[in-house]
Amino acid sequence: MAVEDKHISYRIYLMAAVILLMAIAIMVKLTNIQWVEGNYYRKLAKDRSVKNFVIPANKGNIYSADGSLLATSIPNYSIRFDAVTPQLEVFEKHVKALSDSLSVLLGKPSSFYETELRRATVNKNRYLLLARDLSYTEYTTIKGFPLFKLGPNKGGIIVEQKTVREHPIGKIAERTIGYERITPEGKPDGKGIEWSFRNYLNGKDGKILKQKIAKGQWKPIRDVNEVEPQDGYDVISTIDVYIQDIAHHALLKQLEEYNAEHGCVVVMETKTGRVKAISNLGKAGDGSYYETVNYAVVEAHEPGSTFKLVDLIALLDDNKIDTSKVYDSRGGIITYSGRNVRDSHEGGYGKISLAKGFEESSNTIMVQAVVENYKNNPKEFVDRIDRMGLNKPLGLPFQGEGVPIIPQPGDKRWSAIALPWMAYGYGVAVTPLQTLTLYNAIANNGEMIKPIFVSEIKEWNKTIKKYDKQVINPSICSQETIKKVKVVLQNVVKRGTASKLYSKDFSMAGKTGTAAANYGKDGGVNKYYISSFVGYFPADNPKYSCIVVVHKPNTSKNNYYGADVAGPVFKRIAQKIFTDSPSTNQIKNLNGKVNKQEVSYQKYLDKTNTPSKYIPNLKGMSGMDAVALLENLKLKVKVVGSGKVKSQSIQPGQSIIKNALIVLELS
Repeated sequence: MAVEDKHISYRIYLMAAVILLMAIAIMVKLTNIQWVEGNYYRKLAKDRSVKNFVIPANKGNIYSADGSLLATSIPNYSIRFDAVTPQLEVFEKHVKALSDSLSVLLGKPSSFYETELRRATVNKNRYLLLARDLSYTEYTTIKGFPLFKLGPNKGGIIVEQKTVREHPIGKIAERTIGYERITPEGKPDGKGIEWSFRNYLNGKDGKILKQKIAKGQWKPIRDVNEVEPQDGYDVISTIDVYIQDIAHHALLKQLEEYNAEHGCVVVMETKTGRVKAISNLGKAGDGSYYETVNYAVVEAHEPGSTFKLVDLIALLDDNKIDTSKVYDSRGGIITYSGRNVRDSHEGGYGKISLAKGFEESSNTIMVQAVVENYKNNPKEFVDRIDRMGLNKPLGLPFQGEGVPIIPQPGDKRWSAIALPWMAYGYGVAVTPLQTLTLYNAIANNGEMIKPIFVSEIKEWNKTIKKYDKQVINPSICSQETIKKVKVVLQNVVKRGTASKLYSKDFSMAGKTGTAAANYGKDGGVNKYYISSFVGYFPADNPKYSCIVVVHKPNTSKNNYYGADVAGPVFKRIAQKIFTDSPSTNQIKNLNGKVNKQEVSYQKYLDKTNTPSKYIPNLKGMSGMDAVALLENLKLKVKVVGSGKVKSQSIQPGQSIIKNALIVLELS
């Protein structure tokens, strides 16, 4: 008995120990939950019931210099249907009318929408897409449709809103206006003004604290936001929509005519560096042209003959020779280290001056001049290029600006033919905007200024930041050199390679360029040409500078030269801007008398002041004066033609009959 009691006691103690251990474990767990895991669970509960929502800031607009909208943000709506929310009898009452309304607005048959809505109801689809990319007006219209006007909780309408960026003027300058996006890898990326000035345009998002209520609905906890959103600033670009339109269509016309691969044009205000127009068009697979790559900014390539301006400036400013120095073009071929330099004109130009060699774009003349004067010290020539700033990027606010290539004596790019090749624009690489900046410096009396694309950052009418003229080089050469170079550039258009562009009505100055590309690959099988023209207008008082570059024009007509392909674009732009701009010329001696006019007026006055009962002789009188005279005599007048009176239906000397009709034939 005692032994049995003893075993019972052991079992009781064991059970008591187990219960005690369990109690201790529970206490430890409760303590852990309370003090260790408690914060985590409290945070989880709060996160699921209370959350900060982002209030997107309104993105700023981009405007042109004349106030036109280039880029703006507009709301974009998608409409979905929660088929579980409406009661069945309510759904049946409105489904036909809703389908009819959707058909009228969205264009598909009413039966299509009724089938989709009923299928969603059967399948208990809570997210049926009905329409996307709707405007605000379309969205508000749909909200008033049968069933949907009952709201999301009774009618099942789900509205999703996002903001999209629109370009009101279409594709023009689209590449320069640019974009901002998130890459598939989740990284922010973009191009153009939109990306470069995003810190101003985007503003700062706000936050509002909301608490979850029922059925996925969230309600603000308080009336004020946790963080108020700050709208983005507006960016005022330098683009002039009128000039942009001219430049875009002038380039497009030429690209289509020559079936070219791509091209660009830039128009810049001479004194300020403000880019008034920039168009970059590349050919798509279907043969049409689009703004794809900002060629003017990113594409550094061998410029060809437009680079000869560097030769002329260096030779004159270093006092090596004058423009009158005569060279022999040697039949149009010169050989350096076994490599030929050829003139495009077969047989060369004979013996001509340096100025004439530049005007005719003679490779042999310009190369001889440079090699003769710099062969013993090529660094002097290259240093001149470097001082002009052509050896480094312009520092534009855009991603991917092309990096220029200017070989330096002693580096791996330098060779025995480096100097002669540089002299006619090969072995070097610059972007179209760099070339334009150089020519603009000549137009601007030597002051080289940086191209700018944005003039101001604004918040409504308040200026946040202004972008003024930025000087790269206050004087690229002497004024004496500037004067000589200006004359030669003007003569290129008057009597040189660009003589086809000459117009007596307005003056232009510039340089043609035709560069071969891919000439060293596959034995020249894939060689093509780059045609360009760069200059300024009017020549005597430059207001605008402009560059046109066309890549890979069709060579079937053998007129792939810069004067034929790029030059007409330049002329079309200059002519349109020049002829449509109001004249600022002052009229002198406005009150001065012209004898011929005075005599003519006196004859007319004598006839009108002399009472007559007979039809006067009107032959030779201006039509305007004849009509006035006859109407004063109470006659009805019909005029045929324009100019002076050739004949009259009632002959001179006949009696005047009041209100009679007289026909005047003018010529």
